[in-house]
Amino acid sequence: MAAGATAADALYAGDRSSSVQVRLGELEGVSRAEGEEIGLRLFVGQQSATVASSDLSEDGLAVLVERCLAMAREAPEDPYAGLAPEELLQRGDLPELEADDDRDPDPAELRARALEAETAAMAVQGVTNSSGAGASSSASTIALATSGGFSGAYRSSGHSGSATVVAGEGASMQRDHEWHSARHLEDLDSAADIGRRAGERAMSRLNPGRPKPGKYPVIFDPRVSSTLLGHFAGAISGSSVARKTSFLLDKLGEQVFATGVTVVDDPLRRRGLRSRPFDAEGVQVQRQELVSDGMLKSWIAESASARQLGIAPTGHAGRGVGGAPSATPTNLYFAAGSRSREELFGAFAEAVLVIELIGMGVNAVTGDYSRGAVGFMVRGGEIAEPVAEFTVAANLLDMFRTLEPASDLEFRRGVDAPTILIPEMTVGAA
Repeated sequence: MAAGATAADALYAGDRSSSVQVRLGELEGVSRAEGEEIGLRLFVGQQSATVASSDLSEDGLAVLVERCLAMAREAPEDPYAGLAPEELLQRGDLPELEADDDRDPDPAELRARALEAETAAMAVQGVTNSSGAGASSSASTIALATSGGFSGAYRSSGHSGSATVVAGEGASMQRDHEWHSARHLEDLDSAADIGRRAGERAMSRLNPGRPKPGKYPVIFDPRVSSTLLGHFAGAISGSSVARKTSFLLDKLGEQVFATGVTVVDDPLRRRGLRSRPFDAEGVQVQRQELVSDGMLKSWIAESASARQLGIAPTGHAGRGVGGAPSATPTNLYFAAGSRSREELFGAFAEAVLVIELIGMGVNAVTGDYSRGAVGFMVRGGEIAEPVAEFTVAANLLDMFRTLEPASDLEFRRGVDAPTILIPEMTVGAA
């Protein structure tokens, strides 16, 4: 550790990625990137600074240390700054997460998958054009060492496929897409399935109308229902609570969701897209029920905001190589409910199904929610005509208190939710 520094940590990230894009059967782009970077955070008492560099030579690292120390000495004091408590650090063997399949497909394999996806999409009757299809693979290595006695590293891989197509002609054209990502190539949806779903989705959106303005039950499709968890995660982050900019301020230990609703964060899920054996401060991680039977049980906090709130860090620190840690969830999800998607569809004579959200009209302080939307009307338990150019509005506190998850939960992203029913929202013209 540099002379004059009182504590330090260093985060190393090494990455490689390959991708291929095709459009209308022709190769549009091939790319490959590889790199490694290190970020150093130094503390001088309650002053700190973080500096990153891709020069990992001995001389380059010496310059990195000197520069970081000089910046820390000029930084303002922060009474909450510091490393994570040593008693909370991950010790012993790291949990096995099956995060790396050690596959690095060559460009020919990626191109074949991209072409297969586009071909399947274009084969859907009524699809008239392609905006492109792609396939990619990646791998990353993360290593962290702290002057508090922690050192650890892990590796993860990623594979993905996508397709975007257009259905219809002229002013009535509609575009939609499909995308899937997995840690292991064997878990990735087939390219043909990805393409077919993209084509079918585009076709289903042709000739949309507008719903009559009013109060409706609104059903969030799994394509968009996870966004509700994004708003929830932001509201329970330690920094938001400490700054008093959260609509869930003072709700800890209270009933926030309906009875029976559970929200889980599980960093140890095998092959999970956000799984990790320790957080960005070296703190031990574990599966946590953030909401149990509708009751808010915990904030998520890295060390700095935890000290400000007077709680222990929760193992949710995330960090880019060149930045300070902040609280972020891992594999976050609504637990599945008891009723099926079809039962939620049939619970009301008429409802609005939302498949796409537009804009960011959400107030994190008050919870006021208003977003543009695209979807379908649901009548008599069946999906009816497509609708577009409308808004759905309510307050997140009311939405959380009344929402009901369906039983169709699938783990396909880092943040997952099943179909979600909200019994009443205001639907208006966009």
